[in-house]
Amino acid sequence: IERSRMSSRSCTIVAMLSVVLSLSRSTSHAFQAARLGTRAALPAVASWNIPHAPSRGVALFSTTSSSLTQEEKASLEAQIKSKGDEIRELKANGASKDEVAPFVEQLLKLKAELEPPQEKKEKPKQQQQQNKKQQNKKKQPDQQQDEEESDFITARSVDYSKWYNDIIRVTGLAEQSPVRGCMVIKPWGMSIWDRLRNELDQKIQKHGAQNAYFPVLIPKSFLSKEAEHVDGFAKECAVVTHHRLTASEDGSELIADPEAELEDPLIIRPTSETMIWYTFRKWIQSYRDLPLKINQWANVMRWEMRTRPFLRTSEFLWQEGHTAHATAEGARDDAQAMLVNYASVCENFLAIPVVQGVKSPSERFAGAEDTYTIEALMQNGWALQSGTSHFLGQSFGKAFDVSYTDETGKLQTVWGTSWGVSTRLIGALIMTHSDDAGLVLPPKVAPTQIVLVTIPPKKKDGEEAVIAMQTAVTKLVDALESQGLRVHLDDRDYVRNGAKYFEWERKGVPLRIELGPRDLNNNVCVFKYRATDMAEEKQTIDLAEAATTAAAGLQELQDKLFATAQERLQQGIRVVKSADEMSYQEMKEALENDVASGYPGQGLYLVPWNCNAENEAQIKDDCQATIRCYPLAENEAKMYEGQKCFYSGEDATHMALFGRAF
Repeated sequence: IERSRMSSRSCTIVAMLSVVLSLSRSTSHAFQAARLGTRAALPAVASWNIPHAPSRGVALFSTTSSSLTQEEKASLEAQIKSKGDEIRELKANGASKDEVAPFVEQLLKLKAELEPPQEKKEKPKQQQQQNKKQQNKKKQPDQQQDEEESDFITARSVDYSKWYNDIIRVTGLAEQSPVRGCMVIKPWGMSIWDRLRNELDQKIQKHGAQNAYFPVLIPKSFLSKEAEHVDGFAKECAVVTHHRLTASEDGSELIADPEAELEDPLIIRPTSETMIWYTFRKWIQSYRDLPLKINQWANVMRWEMRTRPFLRTSEFLWQEGHTAHATAEGARDDAQAMLVNYASVCENFLAIPVVQGVKSPSERFAGAEDTYTIEALMQNGWALQSGTSHFLGQSFGKAFDVSYTDETGKLQTVWGTSWGVSTRLIGALIMTHSDDAGLVLPPKVAPTQIVLVTIPPKKKDGEEAVIAMQTAVTKLVDALESQGLRVHLDDRDYVRNGAKYFEWERKGVPLRIELGPRDLNNNVCVFKYRATDMAEEKQTIDLAEAATTAAAGLQELQDKLFATAQERLQQGIRVVKSADEMSYQEMKEALENDVASGYPGQGLYLVPWNCNAENEAQIKDDCQATIRCYPLAENEAKMYEGQKCFYSGEDATHMALFGRAF
């Protein structure tokens, strides 16, 4: 083997020396020719007789296609065409990748003979930057795994978007799934959704709606019945075209059975208006059947290109209410009443202040005459649509021929509404209250309101100390639960108390109570709140008063979290009462560079506006700002009267809330 290696090296050295000598002779010949004024030129590299040397990984010179004769080129081109035809025929006959691979390799070799690889050209700077950007997006598996296992939380001021994702990961709310755009909601995240769902479901029941469930698959023909509706959702629909799988001919994979194609493809529900209104036609006959109010807790699928956990995913959980009414007034009142319910849940339960408003015509739900919305302001100054309620008019009643016989015996078309909120509210919860230390949960929505961490007695204290601690803990837990509080006792003996404190703080538990032997001897315990000024110092509380103090303290914390968010909302909206106070250019310059990762951001702008879809689209194109809503309070007060539109200079028709939004 060693002799072979030496021989190989010798051949390589001989080849290099031959090349150098040839270059030397050629150069000398060229200089002589130049001095004599002749046209002598360097001989072509391909014509040099270089001794054969085994390849050592880098070719000294390569033969270019220009060295081939026309006959050789034509022969190679014919072979390439023939080999390409062979490959296409193999693929058409269902050949596997392994069977086709040798033919592809032969084709590549033929192409290499015809057009050998040339020296790599330097790419333009812009293309290099684009390639680098794409490479950065493709994380190595080990790097991605390290990030998923890391407990580090990026500061909001460094990267707000990264902070948001870190909070979700380290607190165990959700994680990525194998399906693009879909997430796994973990127990802690699901328990928050359960709390929210239970609270909202009570309001829905009081609203007069009954829960039901409808199929997840909707015939495509149903979606086509309402023109605006299908236009609004067509690009987001996932379609089922076959009802069976079968093995491929070579048995290597499963494929859709060509013989099992559906005559009418099925849509995985993006929303259920079409299915429910089809059902309403059977359920509604007389005015006595109205109003009919149905609610469904379900999952929906809307194919998203850019996803963000909880805020925008291809699949998400939600509730959708659908109602039918005898009159337009009844339907509109229902839509507005449900909006009030949504606002109440956000403000009184989640401690998230919202702006109630109506969407501009461009932002309405597909098929609706009016869309009512609640908009929340996140810590980075961006808005988040947190719930919507739609007055549908008679569009779906007419599309699905849903009519009733009135008191006079006349046939009438029904009026409709739909309304819904989703797991997006968990995203709003995170971005409204949480901090750089982790999740912050308002007490009303927290799955666990109090975590009790005990410090066990030492062995030298004896069995009596252990029994006394157990008795005190049981008594304290019972007292807290008698106040209606949700308590978790963390008595894990394999985890140090410091690690427990760290874990529960990150999970956002509103109150931690510590109890050790020394505390027990003094008949006290220690309170540590998670957020606001209440978290600045620990409090020593008498054990006999711990339960009532905790109940009062948690309500105070709930109120303070709402007050903090309310102040942020008020300060985050710049109110422009006339076009003279601020020009459109000012808003454009502020918002066009306002990115989601920035903190604290530019906030929202309440401005006089002349309703114009073209101008609205132009502003969105200019600085990506959208009309979040026409706030109900300011527009009912006609604050826009006598004002000029800040964009067009025409008479204002509304006060519009502009801003960037998730």
